[in-house]
Amino acid sequence: MAGRFQLLRVLPFSFSLCLFSDTVSAQPRQNYYSNICPNVESIVRNAVQKKIQQTFTTVPPTVRLFFHDCFVQGCDASVIIQSTPTNKAEKDHPDNLSLAGDGFDTVIKAKGAVHAVPSCRNKVSCADILAMATRDVIAVVSPHNL
Repeated sequence: MAGRFQLLRVLPFSFSLCLFSDTVSAQPRQNYYSNICPNVESIVRNAVQKKIQQTFTTVPPTVRLFFHDCFVQGCDASVIIQSTPTNKAEKDHPDNLSLAGDGFDTVIKAKGAVHAVPSCRNKVSCADILAMATRDVIAVVSPHNL
């Protein structure tokens, strides 16, 4: 009997997912910025590779930074926002104080490289730069080089 009750609770939800599947189909993809910042992928990759040449130990902190940004309320790059006198930022919350500065440095350097290109300035989201930088640090240590 309990199994039928659970099924009755799940069916409407499953049915609604089928009805609205077209509206929930946003998927990340490479070259999303190809029209407004055509080289953003290589700009981020080059900045990350340069940072890794300086300090290979930047890989784990960058991955951890991405995890901390995305785990609670979605990937919005809020973890890299600086505190102001009137607003304590997420990165300064006691739970995040152990995040290594090297992960922040990797993302900030990638962001700086993107913003150094006039056509890209203020056009690429910080969350996407964080995601690309994380992808690229993982690719460096991946046996298959994504």
